[in-house]
Amino acid sequence: MSKFYFLMIGIIALPFLPGLRNSKQNTIPSYEKERFTDHGVAAPFANDRGIVATVDGKGRNVVLLWLFDRRGGYGLLMIDAATGASEQFPMPFKTKGECPYSSLFSSRSKLYTLFDGNFVEFDPKKRAFTFHHKTAPGMAMGMTEDDQGRVWAVTYPNSGLVCYDPKTRQLTDYGYVHKENWQQYQRYMATDNHGWVYFAIGNASSQIIAFNPHTHETKPLLQPSERQRGTAYVYRDKNGKVYGQALKGSKSDWYELYLGTIKKIGNNHQVNEKKILTGSQALRLLNFPNGERVKSIDLINRKLTIKKLPGQGLQTVNFDYTTQGTWVMGVAASPDRQSIIGGSSFPMRLLKYTVDKDSWNHKAAYGQYNTLTTQGKYVFFGSYPGGNLVVWDTEKPYTGTRTGDANENPRILVHCSPVIHRPHRVIVCPDGKTIIMGGGPDYGYTGGGLVFYDMKTQKHVLLTDRDIVANQSTMSLTVLNDGKILGGTTTAPGTGGEKKAHLAKLYIIDKETKTVDWKGAVIPGVQTYTDLITRQDGKVYGIADRRIFFVFDPNTKRVIYQKDVTSEFGYSVAGQCPRVFIRGDGDDLYVLFVDAIAKIDNQSYHLILLDHPPQPVRAGGAYLNKSIYYISGSSLFSYRL
Repeated sequence: MSKFYFLMIGIIALPFLPGLRNSKQNTIPSYEKERFTDHGVAAPFANDRGIVATVDGKGRNVVLLWLFDRRGGYGLLMIDAATGASEQFPMPFKTKGECPYSSLFSSRSKLYTLFDGNFVEFDPKKRAFTFHHKTAPGMAMGMTEDDQGRVWAVTYPNSGLVCYDPKTRQLTDYGYVHKENWQQYQRYMATDNHGWVYFAIGNASSQIIAFNPHTHETKPLLQPSERQRGTAYVYRDKNGKVYGQALKGSKSDWYELYLGTIKKIGNNHQVNEKKILTGSQALRLLNFPNGERVKSIDLINRKLTIKKLPGQGLQTVNFDYTTQGTWVMGVAASPDRQSIIGGSSFPMRLLKYTVDKDSWNHKAAYGQYNTLTTQGKYVFFGSYPGGNLVVWDTEKPYTGTRTGDANENPRILVHCSPVIHRPHRVIVCPDGKTIIMGGGPDYGYTGGGLVFYDMKTQKHVLLTDRDIVANQSTMSLTVLNDGKILGGTTTAPGTGGEKKAHLAKLYIIDKETKTVDWKGAVIPGVQTYTDLITRQDGKVYGIADRRIFFVFDPNTKRVIYQKDVTSEFGYSVAGQCPRVFIRGDGDDLYVLFVDAIAKIDNQSYHLILLDHPPQPVRAGGAYLNKSIYYISGSSLFSYRL
């Protein structure tokens, strides 16, 4: 799995290493394979990463869009606006999971992007990729076009800078030009009329960088006192100069940037922006040259609607494309124990697989359902972005979610951002009314919190990392036999934030008083307590850093057993909510690894290998009707015990 998964879906940068599988483990006897069933692609859709309305070589209106599914950015789709006839162009390089985060449609009517360390040019008139060149690893977060028609890109996470000259068809890779101790997002980029390049970075601490392409001089322009958490901003003005702010959208002072210098000009600046057709993955250039416009494009139902010229109304056409399906964040058994449910990412969908009917149902989701759990007739989701705690009453009609509507289903119980922005875990306490959700903070922050929601009173308490473990976020949660909560942290910061802690901890918190009774770094060197689950006798099983299996005694606050199991089983599954442990019948407990399924011997604490899946396990995991359900690639699989 690539770093893209943790950037999107993620995710804060949690460690993910490939599972280990030796040659003997690669061979699975046929009788063992028969225990596995592929139930199909869970969310058979792709998502766009930028849309451009333009014309082809015959002057016909066409729509270009970058396609993205579980593989990352896998191609470009061209749709004839009048007929819906479509043509799909695979990327001219082997993708590794990343996708476009920035695109540019140039003054020469060519489309550009850069990801997976590859810069590409697509010419809609020739209906082909017409240039491709490898760069230093990274993906463009900002792009611009200078006065000479050259295309510039700056890349996440280390500010790699490249320039492509379409006249000479030469690409210059300047390498990484600015260093921070956190991953840099560079959403805005501009050049002045003398060729100096400027880009704005975030999120841990804003900055504006100036670069001289002739001398390769790099100059950070903001003073330490001017930097703020968030993203700085720059744009090119029609007067040939570049202007910017230390924090985009603020009412603070503007700066004039010219010839590599910076001058504060107050807060009454009038913007007169030079139009450059560029943007993020949400790029929408929807106007055709003849005045028609894209009204909507639906990749789920495969429909394109065009607003025709005045007096001609709307035209809707069908189109098609191929996809391997999108990411699924994890699955669980439905409250009625008839289905497997989960959430997909890009597009955000609620998935339901009815087991006895072998049928799928998909509905719109409120964001990315990172984590879920059930209680009675309810399903509780932790949704990204926004750190939303969402409840779905499965016995009422599904209406979809509109923020603030008390009658909607599912409905939002509480928004937790910026304290929780990326939920990692949601649990229901034995009292049936207390819901607890933990996760990572908003972009640029370090340390996430914990929310307690009371279904009876409909009130909540939101704790910050300072109330729990400073500069860390809760990754895993389990209810102890005495009713208190054991949590496990990760030292990873919010996306684009600065890592400040260097040893993850376990902690015990009282759900009544909302105070931490105990916390400790019980295993040396651990950065993430990946998952936790409580045995019937009160002891807790855990996975740390996806490789250390351990047993924790809450009474003595000690680890009584631990073992690095990677040589036998590889690494555990990962994700924004790693569902590593699967609870079966009675005290039966199972463990999902990327390349293995194991059962725990509760007497010896040894892991017993049950089988090797035919494809790597990507996300866990649920138990239903004597089977373990999980995600491989974009498909739902089950393993019959």
